[in-house]
Amino acid sequence: MTSNAPPVKIRWFDKPQKHDYPAAAAYLSLTMDRSTAQGVAAALERAEMSEFAAKDIFRASGLSLLGVSNSHVEKDRAAIILEEKLSPLLLYRDKPSGKLIIADGYHRLCAVYKFHEDAVIPCKIV
Repeated sequence: MTSNAPPVKIRWFDKPQKHDYPAAAAYLSLTMDRSTAQGVAAALERAEMSEFAAKDIFRASGLSLLGVSNSHVEKDRAAIILEEKLSPLLLYRDKPSGKLIIADGYHRLCAVYKFHEDAVIPCKIV
């Protein structure tokens, strides 16, 4: 985007979609036992909404930014351009490692970051 282009408005659902919680549990079960992962997903479902800057989420997670050549990032990027709503992120604070785990929404985060690293992203975090 050129600096003269109007900022892209990123639209969000008010809360994560129902299918995001089982997806988060499935991802988390790779790093913890299934029962604990399901408990974290249930806690995320009960958690209040929060907001964080895209760049801060990346820094806390220690993850790399995926490029637009990634099909999932490109799909979310297209949704942003078409002004479709995105689902908020689900985040988990892994206290022993001091890292933030993006339990669901990594591709959405990468797509949003491509437009504006300071974008405020709605999330649930436990």
